[in-house]
Amino acid sequence: MSSSFLRPQRPDMGSGFPTLLRKELQRFWKVGFQTIAAPVLTALLYLLIFAHVLEGRVQVYESVPYTSFLIPGLMMMSMLQNAFANPSSSLIQSRITGNLVFILLPPLSHLEIYGAYLLASVARGLCCGVGIWLVALLFIDLPVHNAGWLAVFAVLSCGIMGNLGIVAGLWSEKFDQLAAFQNFLIMPATFLSGVFYSIHSLPPFWQAVSHWNPVFYMIDGFRHGFFDASDVSPWHSLAVVSLVFIGLSLYTLSLLARGYKLRS
Repeated sequence: MSSSFLRPQRPDMGSGFPTLLRKELQRFWKVGFQTIAAPVLTALLYLLIFAHVLEGRVQVYESVPYTSFLIPGLMMMSMLQNAFANPSSSLIQSRITGNLVFILLPPLSHLEIYGAYLLASVARGLCCGVGIWLVALLFIDLPVHNAGWLAVFAVLSCGIMGNLGIVAGLWSEKFDQLAAFQNFLIMPATFLSGVFYSIHSLPPFWQAVSHWNPVFYMIDGFRHGFFDASDVSPWHSLAVVSLVFIGLSLYTLSLLARGYKLRS
């Protein structure tokens, strides 16, 4: 439909890139009660239930209460799920309602489209994470040991899920296909990654399986920023997360460059 997908261009701040980015940011911000407040409430319910049941019975890291251990996992889980949901829901809604053409007709390059959707997904994920952290501070003191590790893992992890959200939104033609992508890939990967436990508490077989789950490294590295303690080296986690982000970014850009399911 548009030859702009075929020629590489750099995002130009005088082009439609800021307009598309603003549209994607406003799309979730205008319904913040649903897109931000609801995930924060869900994480708070998890925190209250698991803390009530397991506080004092489980201790993962020395001198770190279980409630404190749980909060970074809940923050990352919510960030990942919402970073995925933002571009995937936007693309499939645009396809079903027929207004996707208004994104394809302007002279937007695939880099501009990619950048707008990805930055908006990272912004939504970070908003949810910060919201959970601020609410959690009402219940427990959670000092930050290293803000740099927190920022790096938060942004890269949201970027990975933002890429997956773009891929899912391009691939899905109806909502049940998108739901299958989320229910059979995103949810199992996040819940089986150490959100509620340390992988050292698992049998050896499941520990080995967890090491093949990229989400485990996202959560473990993020926790290191709070406690200066983790199941694996944060540099190992950073290497894995960075490679996954780069690989998915290249794949997503290749889909957009050839107009996968967009020009037909």
